Amino acid sequence: MKKRIFLSCSFVLVAFSLFSQKKFSEATIHYDIVINTGTDKPQPADFLDGATSTVYLKGNKSRTEMVSSLGTQATVIDGEKNTISVLKEYGDQKYLIQLSPADWLDANKRYAGVTFSFANDTKEIAGYACKKAVGKLSDGTSFTVWYATELVAENKDFQNANKSLPGLAMEYEASMGNLIVTYTVSKIVLGPVPFAKFDLPKAGYRVLTYAESKGGK
Repeated sequence: MKKRIFLSCSFVLVAFSLFSQKKFSEATIHYDIVINTGTDKPQPADFLDGATSTVYLKGNKSRTEMVSSLGTQATVIDGEKNTISVLKEYGDQKYLIQLSPADWLDANKRYAGVTFSFANDTKEIAGYACKKAVGKLSDGTSFTVWYATELVAENKDFQNANKSLPGLAMEYEASMGNLIVTYTVSKIVLGPVPFAKFDLPKAGYRVLTYAESKGGK
């Protein structure tokens, strides 16, 4: 009898956990960006302080757009066409960089094989209860992530380092040389996103290959 009661309770807990999750295919996720330079002296990367990153999700399409004092950079992934495009707008300089899936893997190779260890720490971000995880890269470096198990994106291609987490990354660290950049969700809107968000410009941009964008021939 005790065994049956235990199994019934376990089933209820699992069912409750699944029920409480919000699996979504469309959303707009707003992140604030903060740079930790470790010094009060002005640094070249200070231009990122006050920058924002917005992720637009619609089915198997995503657009991640970062806006800083220097300009705008957006990455558009079309899972249906299996294409990745990077748009860079810095003043009068406008570039459209086209990547193949192999190029995308190369651009994010430092995140390949990332592993996570999970802690019991919790905190609230943008109204969602979040849990702490520490990611470790193959080069030995580590980073902290706070994720919401309540939110699960059906399309995780935009997350790269955090795509294997059992929830949405609400606050995470990324490195820029010796500097640490922290992304923190300020707002999430679960709802329709216009298809126009994923349109690429027809003109006005210099088109480059991935190799050309890195200085290759």
